[in-house]
Amino acid sequence: MSKADLIFAKPLMNAAGTLGFAPDPRAPVPWSDFGAFVTNPLSLRARRVTGNPALLQYPGGLLLHTGLPNPGLNAVMAKYSRRWADSPVAVIAHLIGRHPETAREMTRQLEGLDNILAVELSFAPLLADDIILLALEMCSGELPLIACLRPEDVLRLGSRAMQAGAAAISLAPPRGALLQDGHPVAGRLFGPSIFPGALEVVRSAAKSGLVCIGAGGVTSRAEAEAMLGAGAIGVQLDTALWLPRETTESLVH
Repeated sequence: MSKADLIFAKPLMNAAGTLGFAPDPRAPVPWSDFGAFVTNPLSLRARRVTGNPALLQYPGGLLLHTGLPNPGLNAVMAKYSRRWADSPVAVIAHLIGRHPETAREMTRQLEGLDNILAVELSFAPLLADDIILLALEMCSGELPLIACLRPEDVLRLGSRAMQAGAAAISLAPPRGALLQDGHPVAGRLFGPSIFPGALEVVRSAAKSGLVCIGAGGVTSRAEAEAMLGAGAIGVQLDTALWLPRETTESLVH
């Protein structure tokens, strides 16, 4: 277990992949109402955008397929660690936990930085449970760990993830597939249509004793409050943050 507790000054934060690698004061985000900033997903080495990126809309949401491109942890730390330290909100580093050894290496590098509140670990689809749990065990240390699990895995794996070292469970975007030019494209799903399912997962997780950070399709203050009322300790906003500033501000005021 980590030597620090996971405590949010305020419950709202962004979801990984929505606002870049460091807080930008020019972004349409009311930072004073946020308790944390979550970085874009980070890997140890640079990842390029997938060969066939896609952003496909469907009624009630969108599908995003990118390959999680990023410059790699060392490059991001060199460019943004000072901005993290000076950030008005604490930073949660979101790491791609595909390989336990590299996840541990990244976590250890982050432990020496200022203003890092926690590490959020996400996992590749179909990754074996044993690998997920081993990654959490190997990454346990100075920083609290958040296990970012797919909604269908939260109740099945959440308790074991917390036993392995996670301080909380967050909801990864659900996955689906849509046709593009007659061919199926798989990716992460976002938008209002996924909110009812996400809320039910949070409610069930909290009832089972899991410490949960809600996420998935939150587009209004009422929906954020519903997540908190269902037992979430925090709420991550995703595509709602891409709306005009006055719309974003309505989520928190």
